[in-house]
Amino acid sequence: MRRAKPQPIRNKLDLSDPTQVRLVRKRLRLSDAQLTEIADRIGNSISAISKEVATQRARRLPDKAPAEVPAAVVAAVTTTEQPDTDFTVTEQAP
Repeated sequence: MRRAKPQPIRNKLDLSDPTQVRLVRKRLRLSDAQLTEIADRIGNSISAISKEVATQRARRLPDKAPAEVPAAVVAAVTTTEQPDTDFTVTEQAP
């Protein structure tokens, strides 16, 4: 008798399934230890894990960005930008 293969819950990560763990690790570019640490702390929801990884990467991003921009580019941008202080305020009739 043939039995139907039980379908996994699509939005939950099963840490005992090596194929699922490998796919999620590859997609999020994490090591095995990082994935298990986040899953232990956050839970097994794939969307929550993805959000946590994005948050961690966003926190690290500002530290690297200013060092990568050459000082000449920053100086060129600040000298060419002129603030627009000439403006007029017009009242609209009701």
